[in-house]
Amino acid sequence: MKDLYVVIVGCGRLGSQLANALSRLGMGVVAIDSSDSAFSGLSRAYSGFRVEGDATEPAVLRAAKMDKADLVIATTRDDNVNLMVAQTARTLFSVPRVMARVFDPKRERMYRALGIEPVCPTVLAVEAFMNIIRNQEDKADAS
Repeated sequence: MKDLYVVIVGCGRLGSQLANALSRLGMGVVAIDSSDSAFSGLSRAYSGFRVEGDATEPAVLRAAKMDKADLVIATTRDDNVNLMVAQTARTLFSVPRVMARVFDPKRERMYRALGIEPVCPTVLAVEAFMNIIRNQEDKADAS
């Protein structure tokens, strides 16, 4: 797992936390964001690279050496940008594994059909709340 080269598009709260975590594991990481200030979330220990630019532009993705990536993760706040970046990674750069944050649960099926692994915060939050509710009910039943 250490030898993975990962490109993360979007360096907000999620992207920067993910970049920091993967960097700590010793992976090669490149974070892309259109705003230089977004990189402030990267820790001092972050050993990866930063590329400032619009990730919907192939030249920016080339600067991040996306053609060498083992994994691309699109984490922006915009489902359409994430989908465009993910599709570009799959089709133009032939990245073997592509993941994308998708806010609209109705889009998960479409992402999967395109070979993109979706992570939907909405679905994950529902599952977390339901687990908490179930655990509380189990504790009440055990009493």
